[in-house]
Amino acid sequence: MGNGWNSEAGKSLTFSMFKRFKDLLPEQQFMISMAVSLGIAEAFKNLHIPDIAIKWPNDILSGNKKVGGILIENVLETSYIKYSVIGIGINVSESSFPDLPQASSLKLQTGINFQLEEVLEKLLQSIYAALENLGAQEFSPLKFKYESKLFKKNKICVFENKEGKLFNGIIRGISDRGELFLEPEDGPIQKFELKEVKMIY
Repeated sequence: MGNGWNSEAGKSLTFSMFKRFKDLLPEQQFMISMAVSLGIAEAFKNLHIPDIAIKWPNDILSGNKKVGGILIENVLETSYIKYSVIGIGINVSESSFPDLPQASSLKLQTGINFQLEEVLEKLLQSIYAALENLGAQEFSPLKFKYESKLFKKNKICVFENKEGKLFNGIIRGISDRGELFLEPEDGPIQKFELKEVKMIY
């Protein structure tokens, strides 16, 4: 879908997960993204990765450096999400990121040489646990957990809209459909969908 992930052979994880769902409505699809993000965050916590945060909608950060990314494709049948293919990229042992100043790896953030198999196992366990019974979960507790890990929430940051205009704003949370609630410096809170706004940090 036009998205890419730079990967160095033997030093990163790039994989997809397949998950079936029952009774999950299309308007609930952002619950999948939240659950996967929180699953990765939990796995990183167990690996003692410092300062874990989620940059809306689905980048995983350590400090202010991106170490992981998620891309989800959902397949619908009748009025429900039948299954999802969840693509995940994790920088594990890379030590150099030419032309990517915001990228880092688990090794650079901790000084530890992780085994790919160990990281993968913890990720799979945590993500599947987060996705279990997703359709039966209430949205509010999941949203609360997700928002508690949102990068730069309630702090003034610079953003760029789809016209290329820069403005100052404050992230206030997300909507029930996963849109970003953003309060511009000179106006009321607005909702932004994916690709409509980008954080400059």
